[in-house]
Amino acid sequence: MTTLHIIAHSPSNDGRFDSCLRLLGAKDAVLLCGEAVNGLRPGSETAVQLHAAQLHGRLFALQEDLHARAISQDYAKALDYPGFVELSLHYDKVNSWL
Repeated sequence: MTTLHIIAHSPSNDGRFDSCLRLLGAKDAVLLCGEAVNGLRPGSETAVQLHAAQLHGRLFALQEDLHARAISQDYAKALDYPGFVELSLHYDKVNSWL
């Protein structure tokens, strides 16, 4: 079973991000939104963890949140809201890390 993991909280504020990375399956994906997109800032500890997790093609971020925080990156695929909905249809389960 594949899962799309959605993280909206800052990765540096609590253990949800680390827990998510530990539970990722080989075909699971991660969508960062809200404060979680700060983890994509180049040179951040979270960005290093994301690169180490080898999520190529399985890491996504909401474009609106990247733009609002002036984050420019090329590792995660930026999605608009319709893209987010479409992405969620490709996975058996969607898990929001609230």
